[in-house]
Amino acid sequence: MLQSVLALIDPRNYLHLLKVVNFYRYSHVAPKRLIRMGKGTAMAPNISLRNGERISIGKECHIGERSSLWAGDSTGKITIGNNVSLAPEVYITASDYQFVKGIPFRKQPKRERDVTIGNDVWLGVKVVVTAGVSIGDGCIVGAGAVVTKDLPPNTIAGGVPAKIIKNR
Repeated sequence: MLQSVLALIDPRNYLHLLKVVNFYRYSHVAPKRLIRMGKGTAMAPNISLRNGERISIGKECHIGERSSLWAGDSTGKITIGNNVSLAPEVYITASDYQFVKGIPFRKQPKRERDVTIGNDVWLGVKVVVTAGVSIGDGCIVGAGAVVTKDLPPNTIAGGVPAKIIKNR
């Protein structure tokens, strides 16, 4: 009983709560207001967003739990078409670091390139889509795949790096 009372009056618990609220605002709520999002699109409450002003999502899409949509800091855009489903933990980025010998990677300039995902696309659990990739209409990408190159329309891809398995 005494432990419960002490926990209620411990200010560290309330400071931690403020940190959690701030993180939620930072990684989801504030950037979400800036996204262009079509009618009927739904997002899990625990996704991570960066630079929402450079993210566009079409109609009737679903963005799964713990997914991350990270647009570039200055130019890299993420454009998602209509009727797209992202399973949990999909990671899409429009920015990556350059690698120049002798310079720590975090001090190097980022290379921003647009990512485009067509209509009627399904990305499986833990798919990673890297900067500069275009995924055509009707594609399906299998769980755990890492998409580093464009995928033509109506293909099924999987693997690391993702390769076309067959046509849809």
